[in-house]
Amino acid sequence: MTLSLYIARRFATMFLGVFGVFFGIMFMVDMVEQVRRFETGGGLGAAAWLAALNVPAGLYHILPLVVILATIALFLALARSSELVVIRAAGRSAMRTLVAPVVTALVIGALAVAVMNPIVAATSKQYEVEASRYKLGEQSVLSISREGLWLRQGGPEGQSVIRADRANLDGTELYGATFLSFAPEAGPTLRLEAETARLADGAWTLHNVKEWRLGDAENPERDAQFHDTLAIPSDLTADRIRDSFGTPSSIPIWDLPAFIDGLEGAGFSARKHAVWLQMELALPLLLAAMVLLGAGFTMRHARFGRTGLMVLFAMGAGFAIFFLRNFAQVLGENGQIPVALAAWSPPAAAVLFSLGLLLHLEDG
Repeated sequence: MTLSLYIARRFATMFLGVFGVFFGIMFMVDMVEQVRRFETGGGLGAAAWLAALNVPAGLYHILPLVVILATIALFLALARSSELVVIRAAGRSAMRTLVAPVVTALVIGALAVAVMNPIVAATSKQYEVEASRYKLGEQSVLSISREGLWLRQGGPEGQSVIRADRANLDGTELYGATFLSFAPEAGPTLRLEAETARLADGAWTLHNVKEWRLGDAENPERDAQFHDTLAIPSDLTADRIRDSFGTPSSIPIWDLPAFIDGLEGAGFSARKHAVWLQMELALPLLLAAMVLLGAGFTMRHARFGRTGLMVLFAMGAGFAIFFLRNFAQVLGENGQIPVALAAWSPPAAAVLFSLGLLLHLEDG
């Protein structure tokens, strides 16, 4: 137990060290990028704040790379100090030695999913809010809730809020739609309720519409008008509506199941978000696989030589698993393979490959 705690502590220390180095490098690079992209007006302080909000998302994305680098650093250090020789001479096999860092990686993965994921989602949203202050032009916003689909579009005449009971897959056809228009520096001026609304050629085409003029009308209900069809100008497109969903990573994992239910209830496909949810749940297993993979190439005595080549092989195998994971994600999002297979097969394959390598090389 003492030896296991020692190895686990060494691995956790290596992980925090590599994590800190990557955070520092990415923070400096991102701060320079923020200065280049925006005229912040607040100088380096504002650029540093934007970078601090943006860096956690990138760091969370490369967490498997951080783990495999920490694993390589751990076993190279143990080999140079001959601690690996002592451990093996004491009768402890390589598989037993790896229990401590693998369990530590599983704990790190669980904490990353439970704690870091919501933090990344919050900082990503705050970054978008802060960055939007330095961007020109109106932005459209889409959100999904249990009450239906909500859209917002802007224009020179003011803002319009759109609510619909449900929509088609790309959001260009709404059912049970309500349009509420607001004039600049004034209250609502127009309300429209339509049976259906279809987006085409820069305008919403509404069918079976009831119109209320809310401006100076004394009795909007009495003066309400009915239209078979009505066109409302809009700068929205199908691509912009899809882009308004944002990435699944911007939603905390604790809120993701409810968001998926709301998305499907509004008539949209939630497959992309379902794949992301399963991939997040599989992250601890992926980090454990990275530990096994790094150990398979570097858990050897330094006098055997070819250390640099073994490190190169370990990094290459890690990048291969990372690429396989992203490739499976794309296949899962496109519906070509099941969601569970897309999320769990890459880490499972990495674990099996690493165990096979370790058992082949194990001579204890």
